[in-house]
Amino acid sequence: MKRDILIHPDPRLKKLCDPVADLSDDLRRLSEDMLETMYAAPGIGLAAPQVGVLQRLIVLDCAKDERTAARPLVMFNPRITAVSDKLNTYEEGCLSIPEEYGDVTRPAEVEVSWIDRNGNEVSEGFGGLWATCVQHEIDHLDGKLFIDYLGPMKRQLITRRMQKLKREKARA
Repeated sequence: MKRDILIHPDPRLKKLCDPVADLSDDLRRLSEDMLETMYAAPGIGLAAPQVGVLQRLIVLDCAKDERTAARPLVMFNPRITAVSDKLNTYEEGCLSIPEEYGDVTRPAEVEVSWIDRNGNEVSEGFGGLWATCVQHEIDHLDGKLFIDYLGPMKRQLITRRMQKLKREKARA
């Protein structure tokens, strides 16, 4: 089931999310809903707080071209266990901040551990776009948005545009 994506500013997007204590059928269903929502948006990552659920759950799939098979990942309680010294800068966007982008510098490679849908502990290294995406989504679980990496003027400008967008949507 496709869910509504919260638009910044929304206080739920700035909250620290609770760890997932138990993999319930409801949480597995939520992860499936989040994948459906992410693909429909379209996006490459989505965190539970973006659909109003303050749990440590993210989904991502950075296989974007037609020649690459989809690789949906569901991560419960993801945590970065190692980062590279090398940095990458990507122009990031966010489904909760539509049509706005900004350059964010992050570690080029990360090692991430998480619990998969079956309750298994998984660990994997990511580079390139995958590394950027997984860090962006984990930031959401800690109440941090990509605009928090931007200068105050650009951040305020984007926030004002989002407030205007929300007002327009409310009138429609």
